[in-house]
Amino acid sequence: MYSTPSTAFMLIATSLVMLMTPGLAFFYGGLASKRNILGIMIQSFVSLGITTILWYSIGYSLCFSGTGPIIGNLDKAFLSGVTAATPFGNGEIPEYLFFSYQMMFAIITPALITGAFAGRVSFKSYLIFLVLWQILVYYPFVHMVWGGGILAQWGVRDFAGGIVVHNLAGFAAIASVLFVGARKNRVSKPNSIPLVAIGTGLLWFGWYGFNAGSELAVDHITVQAFVNTDIAASFATVVWLIIDWSREKKPKFIGLMTGAVAGLATITPAAGFVTASSAAIIGTASGLVCYGAVSLKNKLKLDDALDVWGVHGVGGLLGTILLGVFASIQLNPNGAEGLIYGNAAFFGKQVAVSFISAAYAFVFTYIMLFLINKIVHVRVSDQEEEVGLDQSIHNEEAYSN
Repeated sequence: MYSTPSTAFMLIATSLVMLMTPGLAFFYGGLASKRNILGIMIQSFVSLGITTILWYSIGYSLCFSGTGPIIGNLDKAFLSGVTAATPFGNGEIPEYLFFSYQMMFAIITPALITGAFAGRVSFKSYLIFLVLWQILVYYPFVHMVWGGGILAQWGVRDFAGGIVVHNLAGFAAIASVLFVGARKNRVSKPNSIPLVAIGTGLLWFGWYGFNAGSELAVDHITVQAFVNTDIAASFATVVWLIIDWSREKKPKFIGLMTGAVAGLATITPAAGFVTASSAAIIGTASGLVCYGAVSLKNKLKLDDALDVWGVHGVGGLLGTILLGVFASIQLNPNGAEGLIYGNAAFFGKQVAVSFISAAYAFVFTYIMLFLINKIVHVRVSDQEEEVGLDQSIHNEEAYSN
């Protein structure tokens, strides 16, 4: 018999994670130039449709059926054998609900990448990329980490997607930047900071479902993940603000919001495995390290337009490694003991998988874009870029005169 509290909570959590994709669209849309607002926002919204179809047809099955070490099978394609009454796991929630919750993760993950190549990639090539990237990059890691594959068997832990979501998306983003190249005009101010603020608020709000919901039940670990999410985000926000203020001599709103997202991304893999005090340390480290990564990206003149690598890639990698330091089995028996409790082996596994997943995402993304470019031009023409994607590709305007 289903647990009514857990089922009700997971319905809410699933809705919160769904809300993150429009939130991301607002966040990116506000940061983009006036000529590319709709071009970047549609890349998030279209994932709601295409990824749902892909997840229903083959994605869920490849991730969560079968016992293969790297990828599942097609036993549950088109939800074969699964009904509204089918229980999931220990029977607390219906499998339909788990299917839906994980689908929301699949929707937002490739959308995260789009901020890196804002204003430069054709919509046709992005649609091909959206499908292939999930099949070749996202699905294998979901299965390996969460679907009982080789990394799960090895003892790797990722509570809510530091590896599977943020690390993969962030390093795919930097690969896409290297393939596509820099914008012709890199001097591009955010068109609407209030829109960025709305997006940040929706992301932070949705992240409670993203992290706390990953317990898939209502218990003390759910509460711990919820609290850790807010603590880490808050510490990262303040640290980023302080660094930005000291360097720029002005308190920057954009910096504050970027710090918040960095903290949220960094705590994600550890949210249900560490204490509140550890979450504060992770949030502080996130503000310092992710800020440094963005500064390094700028020094190297890599045109990651909306800092996807520095915030999500480095944040996910850092959080996964710090999970290896601070994890406590006393807090969550399904976790592991971290380095501070004497478990160097677990720390080593977390470090290894962080760099393995980053390298895999980087290499496969670059090769994928190379092959897609043989079919349809990935980068828009100089004229289309100058006019802006809103007009040249979509023939629409975000703001009419």
